[in-house]
Amino acid sequence: MIKKQTIIDLIEAHFVGSDKFIVDIKIRTGNIIEIFIDAPNHILIADCVELSRYIESNLDREKEDFELQVSSPGATESFKVLAQYKKYVGTKVKVVTKEGSKHEGILKSANDSAFVLEETRREKKTIGKGNQTVIEDITFNYNQIKETKSVLPF
Repeated sequence: MIKKQTIIDLIEAHFVGSDKFIVDIKIRTGNIIEIFIDAPNHILIADCVELSRYIESNLDREKEDFELQVSSPGATESFKVLAQYKKYVGTKVKVVTKEGSKHEGILKSANDSAFVLEETRREKKTIGKGNQTVIEDITFNYNQIKETKSVLPF
């Protein structure tokens, strides 16, 4: 079976000097290799084809046969790496914590240990009748998060 580290090394060598990054790599039974890549702006089909050809040219099918799939992560997939959080700063995201609480808002910032979500919600007024809009910045550590997903603007 082809080792995951071998694939990581090939991708990193191919991405040297570019802004592209690895999101996930899965090697399934039968040497089915799934690679998910992204970039701060977007990934083109040509980027996936180029990486696929590079990997294929550096692995020996005579020694070990494999199936290779290279794509970008789906728009509704959960974030897996810090670079995805940084990519989506300024956009609307949904966050589900490990405790099960759900939040939705604008991703304001992301660093190595945490990210900040600006959440806008309606709450009852403390004095008087009716509701008021409350805007709150909430900081989450990545280890608190079950999933974070981009909200598609429809």
